Amino acid sequence: MASTDQLLTFNAGSSTVKIGIFATEGTEATRIGKGVIDFRAEPLSLSLRKGPQIIEMPLKAEVTEDLHGVIDETLALLADHFEMTATRAAGHRVVHGGDRFTRAIALDAAATDAVDALTPLAPLHQPQALRFIRALKHLKPHLVQTASFDTAFHATQDDLIRRFAIPRALHDEGIKRYGFHGLSYKFIAGELRRKAPHATKVVVAHLGSGASLCALDEGVSRDCSMGFSTLDGIPMATRTGWLDPGVILHLADQRKQSFDEIEDLLYHRSGLLGVSGISADTRDLLKDDRPQARQAIDLFTLRIAGEIGRMAATLNGLDTLVFTAGIGEHQSEIRAGVAKRSSWLGLAIDEKANAANDFTISTRKSRIAAHVIATDEEQVIADEALSILRGR
Repeated sequence: MASTDQLLTFNAGSSTVKIGIFATEGTEATRIGKGVIDFRAEPLSLSLRKGPQIIEMPLKAEVTEDLHGVIDETLALLADHFEMTATRAAGHRVVHGGDRFTRAIALDAAATDAVDALTPLAPLHQPQALRFIRALKHLKPHLVQTASFDTAFHATQDDLIRRFAIPRALHDEGIKRYGFHGLSYKFIAGELRRKAPHATKVVVAHLGSGASLCALDEGVSRDCSMGFSTLDGIPMATRTGWLDPGVILHLADQRKQSFDEIEDLLYHRSGLLGVSGISADTRDLLKDDRPQARQAIDLFTLRIAGEIGRMAATLNGLDTLVFTAGIGEHQSEIRAGVAKRSSWLGLAIDEKANAANDFTISTRKSRIAAHVIATDEEQVIADEALSILRGR
């Protein structure tokens, strides 16, 4: 590969896509730009960050199921700012790799079909990544494409951790705990090796609109609050988190709710939004004086703290807590609330350091170190894509 080569990354969410533009030299992939398309916005636009600049560029193409028009126009707009002819690969975040994909892969037709076959395990997320993979294949058939899986990082977890108390045959069919946000946790594990090499038994709290926690033992995943699906674990912006399955039976049997109604409730009308009845955004709730807003925040921090305690049991100890993602990196009030509920573990927060979002926010007397680390899923995708590209 020449030093001027580039690669793209696509981090597709349920309604947005983050596009990373990376320059490559040797074994290094360095971000030179970032674009975001929010498919909920009208009119549709590409928001491009290039250095300190933020450029808003309208998109004229219609949003179709195959996304050919939107992707074609997006690539043309990027070509006005970057040397797109130097692009050698595109790496994609794919939510679910099942038991088959425990590392990043190059995507040929057979591999893409195998990723598609896992759609029943992630019906709301897997199709989004596949739309971008197939659109690029149509528009740029000779471009190398790779997939980085959110579940892959958690393949190191013990079978006991991954097992539900259900008949063994169902477990063997793939109904088990997989864990998600693995790209984020992989990045944080790498940052800890550089910045806090003595951290061994670590809980990472990835707190955003989707939220989870992961137990790391010397950088290796041992547990995750998310399990079979991205609904599991702590409450999120609009997702329930843990829920007694008897509630689902009640909704279906007694209230005669349809599958679609229950799915919409669990994914889009619950969590912080459901508890507060006000907003799914913790920033709004923290500024709101109404008791239901306070209760939503309190439930959020209570469940996070409870999960930290559970993961300390998995790790048989705890020496470090890391906050990351949008809420974890920027909202000191949430971190303080979690720390207060975790004080029994010996966690003590330095208020000034916490307010400043410093790297270390624990006091010197704290028995547990607490850090704030910005995550970068696109960097992991780029690194994995580059590794595959160089190995071809």
